[in-house]
Amino acid sequence: MGNIVANKNGVLYLLLHLLLLCFLVVGEFDLSGLNYTKFIRQASRLRLERIQKHLEKINKPPLITIQSPDGDIIDCVHKRKQPALDHPLLKNHKIQKVPPEMPKRLIQEEVRNSMSNEATIKGTPRQWQWQMWHSNGTRCPKGTVPIRRSSVHDVLRAKSLFHFGKKQPGFINPARRRADAPDIVSGNGHEHAIAYTGTTQEFYGARATINVWDPSIEEVNEFSLSQIWILSGSFDGSDLNSIEAGWQVSPELYGDNRPRLFTYWTTDSYEATGCYNLLCAGFVQTNSRIAIGASISPVSQYTANQYDITILIWKDPKLGNWWMGLGDNTLIGYWPAELFTHLADRATMVEWGGEVVNSRANGQHTSTQMGSGHFPEDGFGKSSYFRNLEVVDADNSLSSVRGISTLAEKTNCYNIRSSYNKEWGTFFYYGGPGNNPRCP
Repeated sequence: MGNIVANKNGVLYLLLHLLLLCFLVVGEFDLSGLNYTKFIRQASRLRLERIQKHLEKINKPPLITIQSPDGDIIDCVHKRKQPALDHPLLKNHKIQKVPPEMPKRLIQEEVRNSMSNEATIKGTPRQWQWQMWHSNGTRCPKGTVPIRRSSVHDVLRAKSLFHFGKKQPGFINPARRRADAPDIVSGNGHEHAIAYTGTTQEFYGARATINVWDPSIEEVNEFSLSQIWILSGSFDGSDLNSIEAGWQVSPELYGDNRPRLFTYWTTDSYEATGCYNLLCAGFVQTNSRIAIGASISPVSQYTANQYDITILIWKDPKLGNWWMGLGDNTLIGYWPAELFTHLADRATMVEWGGEVVNSRANGQHTSTQMGSGHFPEDGFGKSSYFRNLEVVDADNSLSSVRGISTLAEKTNCYNIRSSYNKEWGTFFYYGGPGNNPRCP
C-alpha cells in the first residue's frame, strides 16, 4: 500500500490525533530557522479538547490518506463529505455538476514556453504535477477531493482557535492614503504592492499569470503572498466581500517556508466569516488532483528558470457561483453564490499583487521578502511579475485590462512598476526585500 493508509472504520484516523495531543503536552519544535516555540502556547486540557473538536469538524474522515514528502498529510475525502457543506447557508446546496460556462476569448499561453533572449519561463502542462504530494504517483480516487489535514500544532501557532485560518482585520488610514487609491485592507502591519482597477466599473472575474518564488520570512506570524482579489462592498464598514487566490508563504499557517497554493474569502471585512483554503465551511472543491494549501515545486530561481501559475476567478453566468480555474481551464471548485451579499451580484474592484505582514518584532521593519525579494526595476529573472492581467465583463468575456493604477504604501520597502507589451499584455514587476538602509 506504500504511503496509502486505508481507513475503513476511522479508528486509525482518531488514534493519530490522540497521539498528537499527547505529544503536545511536552512537545516543542523548530523549523526553517524560525523560532516556532514561542507560538506553541502552553495548552490546557480544556483548550486541547476544544482544538480537537474543531479539528474533527474540518478534518473529515478520509477514504485514504497520502503522505507527502514535504510532511503534509493529504486526506482523500468523499466530495459530499467535504467541510463546505457544513455551512448553514449551504444546508440544501447541491454540488454543481454542470460545468460552468467558461469566459470567452481566453488568451492562449504561447509565451509560457519560452521568451527570446531571456531565461526560460516554465509552465506546468498538467497543473497537478507541481504539487509535491503527487511525487510518488498516488492519486485520490474518483469521487473524492484532496484536503490537506490540519494538526494541533497548526492551531496552536495561531493567535487563538478563533483566529486559526483567518486573516487579521485592519484598515489603511484614509488620511495617509492617496485620494485616488483603493480602500485596501491594511493596518496591523499589512503592506502591499498592488495594481487595481477603478471603482466605478462592474467585474465578473479576473485572470493573471503569477511568477512563483519562495520569499524568506523573518517571523513565524508574518507571511508573504501574491494573489488576485475580487472585491465588492465598503472598506469603511463591515460588509466587504472578498474572494482571493494565489500563492503564499506562511509559517504560522503551514509550519514551513514553502510557497503554497491558497484561497480565501470573507463577507464581513475579515471580521468573522470566511477563511483560508478549506479550513472552514464555504469553498466547494470539485477537483480530485489539486489540493488547496499544498506546496508548489519547483519555484523560480534568480537569473535562472522562471515558474508561474495562471489563476482565473469568474462568476458562472448560469448559476452565479464564483469559480476558480488553473492553467488551461483546470477547474478547482467554487464559492457558492449563497455565501455572499455584494458579490452575489458582481464585483466592483479587482486587485493583483503582493502583501506581507510587518510585525516590527525587533523594533524595525521586517526583512520578510515580497515576491522574489528584489525591487521591480531589477526586471525579468530577478524580480517577481504578474503578466497578462485580464478581467471578465458582463458578457462573460475576457479582455486585457488597461489603465490600471498601482499602489505601494512604503516604496523603499516594496514597490511596483506596471507596463504593457504585445506578448505579456498588461503586466507588472513588484516586490522588495523589506528591511534595508532606506527601509529601517
